[in-house]
Amino acid sequence: MTYQVVFTVSAERILLKIPNGDIRETIIAKAEGLKRDPEKQGKALLYALAGFRSIPAAGRYRIVYRVDRSKVIVMIVAVAKRKEGDPGDVYELAKKLIRSGLS
Repeated sequence: MTYQVVFTVSAERILLKIPNGDIRETIIAKAEGLKRDPEKQGKALLYALAGFRSIPAAGRYRIVYRVDRSKVIVMIVAVAKRKEGDPGDVYELAKKLIRSGLS
């Protein structure tokens, strides 16, 4: 089964702000790779991010996504660097976006 990969508006904005075009292209390619078997890729997240998955995308960048089997969609909710303890950390950003309604 092939899934449709969609970025939330916020995730797309964040992606477009990444200054390095090569990194942006690598992240997009990695996201496109989620079309096949997205639940077998990355790792399942816990606690406030239960139901979401994370996959390394480019260097320290991670993609946080959710798989909706009923709609055959992979929704990318956050793309950012892994910076543990930093408010800009990909997982902190994902939690914030989820709390705000994934716009």
